[in-house]
Amino acid sequence: MPRVIVQWLYAILCGLTLLTSQAALAADKTPPLRQGNSQTYHEDEVMREASAFFRKSTEGLAKVIAKAFKEQGEPNGFIKGEEAAGAIGVGLRYGHGELQTRGGRAQKVYWQGPSIGFDLGGNASKVFVLVYQLSDTEKLFQRFPGVDGSLYFVGGVGLCYLRSEGITLAPVRLGVGWRQGASVGYMHFTKNKRWNPF
Repeated sequence: MPRVIVQWLYAILCGLTLLTSQAALAADKTPPLRQGNSQTYHEDEVMREASAFFRKSTEGLAKVIAKAFKEQGEPNGFIKGEEAAGAIGVGLRYGHGELQTRGGRAQKVYWQGPSIGFDLGGNASKVFVLVYQLSDTEKLFQRFPGVDGSLYFVGGVGLCYLRSEGITLAPVRLGVGWRQGASVGYMHFTKNKRWNPF
């Protein structure tokens, strides 16, 4: 296939994926949860959980969690997990973890997803995902589009937002490896491990 056609196809795929993500984000008008709700987690609770999970408390971690609370309010759940990802323009991400909601029992979850963009490298990360507006744990098992990259990155800790059907996820990643650039993709949550990223 001629190189020009490959470049055009790549540009079209990037554009379509970006439009899909932006449309999903624009359509979601759900207001953040207000402070003081007994069904949500307070900032100091989340900071303790995240620090214990990452086995360190850094200025970067504190800043990204404070940013998430300022922009989204208090989460009503969180996921502690691990993932591996890599990309050369087109990328893949696989992860697993445990969902915990206020008053609910822990539930094992898996996620996978592709990405397309100006992205290069690989990384292995511990991931602490803040979960907002999840009224039913069954609603987690869907695709969450978002813009991934270095939009929020402080001291080795990254934060991005993914939204679908009124639910917002805020993955906080502290990882090793080398990956740079920005990509557009989604995280598809499932109850069982899957190799198909779509």
